[in-house]
Amino acid sequence: MTGFLVRRLGQSFIVVVGVTIITFLLTRLLPGGVARAILGPRASPDSIAQFNHDNGLDLAVPQQYLFYVNQLVHGNLGFSYRLNESVNGLLSDHLPKTVILLGISTLIALGIAIPLGIMQAVRRNKIEDYTFTTLSFVLYSMPPFWLGLILIIVFAVNLQLLPPQGPQGPISTYLDPTELSALVLPVMSLALVTIALFSRYMRSSMLDNLVQDYVRTARAKGVSTRGVLYRHVLRNALIPIVTLLGLSLPGIFSGALITEAIYNYPGMGLLFWDSAMTRDYPVLLGVTLVVAVATVAGNLLADVFYAVVDPRVRITD
Repeated sequence: MTGFLVRRLGQSFIVVVGVTIITFLLTRLLPGGVARAILGPRASPDSIAQFNHDNGLDLAVPQQYLFYVNQLVHGNLGFSYRLNESVNGLLSDHLPKTVILLGISTLIALGIAIPLGIMQAVRRNKIEDYTFTTLSFVLYSMPPFWLGLILIIVFAVNLQLLPPQGPQGPISTYLDPTELSALVLPVMSLALVTIALFSRYMRSSMLDNLVQDYVRTARAKGVSTRGVLYRHVLRNALIPIVTLLGLSLPGIFSGALITEAIYNYPGMGLLFWDSAMTRDYPVLLGVTLVVAVATVAGNLLADVFYAVVDPRVRITD
């Protein structure tokens, strides 16, 4: 297990280094140069020279990269001159709100998709299976922005049951019972698409495992259907879901970006959207770097959990 972890950590480190190289190169490709793109077209030559000196842009390219990495290691992701605040400060305010949105929606999606996938596999080719399969295809193929708009029209405009935008107060109020209603529609927009994805994989994984030899052996020994499903099949069927969960982080975040923009949810997705509209390049690159590192960390955790639930991975890897 130690060798497995060392190899995975080494691979993750290489990927993170590659991400820093890409983001470094992206900063050097900004239109008009880094200083002009960030400070604006009206910046004076003196301010541009000072900016280049403060950010190591007057050094050779290899030294510029080392300066950039040194800034990242010390937690300096840059400064937003448009918002007059450090990127670190912006992310520390917006990132926890996105974590709440993604965490709640993902937990709800897993809590519904796993039993739903099991039920579809057990009731294969029955009316329940056809019904939920059709619903899953519809939800999975539906653009997130369209699903969000439909939910707003139905529940906020027509029925007037829920507010049309996410919570706007400090993060300490997000899980307050009186404010939870504002989270319902954003969470529902993300969870419905994720449920459709996970339930399809869970159904396929259950069907693959139900025809394995160990299932026939368990049934021949007199194990009940419930015992076969929950004591033998479920653990093996969850292995692809663990992998899918780590790989789906970028997709979930991209859905969160659209969802936050639609519901005016003050998370990292909305921050990225607003920064793209105003060409706030330090924030764009800071968010990109954080999401990339989070994706690498998610895949690393998925590999570790995969090795925990399936010892064959540690042996053959």
